[in-house]
This record gives sequence, C-alpha cells and structure tokens, in this order.
Amino acid sequence: MPEEINEPRRRFFGAAAMTIAAAQLDAFAAPEAPPVSAKPLAPTASQPEMPASFGPIRQIDAGLLNVGYVEAGPADGPAVLLLHGWPYDIHSYVDVTPLLTSKGYRVIVPHLRGYGTTRFLSSETFRNAQQSVFGLDVIALMDALKIKKAIFGGYDWGGRIADCVAVLWPERCKALVSVSGYLIVDRGVNKQPLPPKAELQWWYQYYFATERGRAGYDKYRHDFSKLIWLIASPKWNFDDATFDRTAASFDNPDHVAIVIHNYRWRLGLAEGEGKYDDLEKRLAAGSAITVPTITMEGDANGAPHPEPSAYAKKFSGKYEHRTITGGVGHNLPQEAPQAFAKAVIDADHL
Repeated sequence: MPEEINEPRRRFFGAAAMTIAAAQLDAFAAPEAPPVSAKPLAPTASQPEMPASFGPIRQIDAGLLNVGYVEAGPADGPAVLLLHGWPYDIHSYVDVTPLLTSKGYRVIVPHLRGYGTTRFLSSETFRNAQQSVFGLDVIALMDALKIKKAIFGGYDWGGRIADCVAVLWPERCKALVSVSGYLIVDRGVNKQPLPPKAELQWWYQYYFATERGRAGYDKYRHDFSKLIWLIASPKWNFDDATFDRTAASFDNPDHVAIVIHNYRWRLGLAEGEGKYDDLEKRLAAGSAITVPTITMEGDANGAPHPEPSAYAKKFSGKYEHRTITGGVGHNLPQEAPQAFAKAVIDADHL
C-alpha cells in the first residue's frame, strides 16, 4: 500500500464504503432519538490538541492470556469495560476515560488478544479469534479483577464482544453501549451473497481469505490499517501521531494470526474450536439482548454497518438509539468522546 492516500482515492473508497449491506436484515421500526451533534468536540482540557495518553499499562493473568490493560478512576466505583475494534486499540478511549472517571466510574480498557501488550500464556494455545472466545476473555478478565458486573461499551470488534457478553452472560452486564448495534455473527447468514455494491465493502475480508492477503497484511499492516482508518472515518482528520500511537499495538506477535483467523472464521473458511460450539450455537440463534442498551451510529461511518431500524427489536430491555452528527465515522469513541461517555452514563441510568 502507498504511504499516502491521495484525496480522489480517499473519496472513492469512502463513497464505496457508505453503501450499507442491509439487504440481509429485517426492517423494523426503530425508536430513535434525534441526532446528537458532535460539533462541540473542540479541544478542551480533557481533549488536548496533542494526542492524549494513558498511564502505565498494567498486566494480569486472565484465562488463556496475560492481559495488558489500563485502569483509571476509584477502585470502588461502578465498573466500566471499554472494548476496542480493528484496526484500533485502547487509545480509542483515551478521551472517554477521564470523562467517566470524573463522574466516579472505575474504567478498564484492555488490549484484545493479538493487540498491544496482551500475550498468550502458552505458545501451544491455538490463536483462535472466533467471537465467543473474546467474550470468554472478558469474563476471565473480570474474574481476575474481581468485578462481578460492569457496564460495557464497544464498537467494531469491541461492540460484537460486548453484545456476546450481554447475550451469554447477562448477569455480568449491567448496561450496554454498542456502536452499530447488534453485531453478533451468524455464519450461516454470512454464507449468503450480497448485492455487488455491498460485497465491495468487504474487499479486505476476501483479501484476507488468501495467503497473499495474509502475507500482505503482515508486511504492510501499518499502511493497510491507515487505509482502513481513512475509509471507515472519511471526515476524521487524525494526524500521524494519533495513528502511530495506535499502530504500535499491531506489532504484537499474534496480531496477524488473530486478525486473519477472525475474518476467515466469519466467512466459514476457518474453523474455531469444538469446545466453544455450544456458545456459538447460542449466539447464532440471534437471541435478544435484555440489558439496558444505548446503540449509537456516526453520521459519516464509512465501514459496513446495518441501519438502526434493522436491529432495534434485538434489544428487548430499556433501549435507545443515538445518531451522532458532525462527520463522525467508525471509530466513534475517539471521534466523539463526549457523546460516547454520555451514552455510557445514560445507559447506566436507563
């Protein structure tokens, strides 16, 4: 990939990515709040012009992993677990975190398996990236930190993981904030072809299905990830320092294996582990999420995502949807931290 993406290419990919693959989804009437503007997000004391940073990364053994995570806020405050996506890392929440800790929340932001300082405890462990194992990682982390129940927030992979926890272990989930709504994978549905424009959005999944794609991502993971940032958030004017701070997390020795297995597993091109079959069957059943939930969407999300009306009835508890305006793309917590933090606080009080 070239290091610089010229503006015509950026506009082309952004336009292509805005076509939403909703043909596979049922159309429901969504109870949607009026759009929330992200324009007030000018730099403030909690949102400096230079990239913010977390304190020291902590490490803890949890399940199959030694997890790298940041923790902030009072130890006895209500716990909030914030989960990042691909190709991003914990810094998606670097400006959300102080907004929540200032309200008394205990915030934990872990690197997912394959990112940052998180490592497998054994070299013999299969580098599995099916959706249920990420949920198990989170439960193991909660157990290690002695957290019985938490508010979950996530987008992209992190939104899917939070959704999985809410379905499989609702007793551990006090409330949920999920960008792009109900993201649980049904591999049976994923076998069905989409219209050509919708398939175009998933070009990188087909690339990753090949050995050339695995080698290409390994060799060009920095440039590849930057391209995804540009496509997914076409109006987010991030600088090199902001991107490079996150891109360092992709140097994890298991990163490529986890990314490639995740996308191949979704398409049925790679198998997971049989011991998780029961969990995957429960997830594929499409069960409704019963915990209080706020779903969110940016008005300039260039990544594939369903319309809010398609998943509204997947949330059977107290529920609200918010569209965040002002050119907000796929990485909503980092692009609109005040709006995301407010959603977490509001979901806690639904």
